[in-house]
Amino acid sequence: MEGTIQPHDDALVVTARINGFIVKRVIINQGGGADVMYPDLSRGIGLKKDNLSKYDMPLMGFDGHMVIPEGQISLPMSMEGKELIITFIVVAFFFPYTTILGRPWIYAMGAVPSTLHVKIKFRTEQGIVVNINVFAWSPYEVPGVDPKFIVHNLNVDLLYPSKKQKPRRSTKEHVEAVRQEVKRLKEARAIKEIFFPEWLANIVVVKKKNGKWRVYVDFTDLNRACPKDLFLMLKIDQLVDATYKHSRMSFLDAFQGYHQIALAAKDQEKTAFITLDANYHYTVMPFGLQNAGTTYQRMMTRIFRDKIGNSRGVH
Repeated sequence: MEGTIQPHDDALVVTARINGFIVKRVIINQGGGADVMYPDLSRGIGLKKDNLSKYDMPLMGFDGHMVIPEGQISLPMSMEGKELIITFIVVAFFFPYTTILGRPWIYAMGAVPSTLHVKIKFRTEQGIVVNINVFAWSPYEVPGVDPKFIVHNLNVDLLYPSKKQKPRRSTKEHVEAVRQEVKRLKEARAIKEIFFPEWLANIVVVKKKNGKWRVYVDFTDLNRACPKDLFLMLKIDQLVDATYKHSRMSFLDAFQGYHQIALAAKDQEKTAFITLDANYHYTVMPFGLQNAGTTYQRMMTRIFRDKIGNSRGVH
């Protein structure tokens, strides 16, 4: 803590005696779920691959990729007058520290009060680690909804002529915001470049209350050509009344939920929009379409059809 201004978020780096060796550059990571050792340290204290036991559970690397550990080993460690046996997971990739002591070590040292809340939180984290393959580490690793289950159709009136909006001028800030959004959508495979589109719309950039930019496509012309989907949408008072006599209400939300639904192949090119680099169209259901909310509600109704209205089900 010396030299820091409290409260602080500086990295806490210490020196520890591990297996009889003085180990420098040990970073204390209170968000870690495992104690990690890197190959340079394992070789430095005389460990060989034969000393490692099998460890099949993958870890999330610092670069965002999954990493398969080389193995694990339990070693004695002393620090602040306390003797502990720490199980290290040996991971083979470069990092400026030789060791990372994660949350299990913090609990063992008693740095965190052993309250019921902490125990429950720790068990929850361990449960996530054990079932690591179930979780998507990036929102766009989620495969999306099977098109056989639901797909969004525009149902454009063929008597309505296609429209190509004239390009609008953009400020430098808007151009950068659009560039970042296009990059994100391309990485998510939510958009695709298009040539000679029949429909073409501009991008609108609006500043949100938190100072960030909201980027969306002006689908005004396309929406005029699409008849309204009359699927029943629940009113807010109905949703509130449905929570009566229930002890819990979940606010679980899907990240970029509309983008989890595929856009019908025949309609994808109609969602074309203009950028300085190229013209693109959506491959998934974009925000801003007239019936996008209705399609999403239809999907949720199908998913929970057998539960809606049940005393132990979903309301």
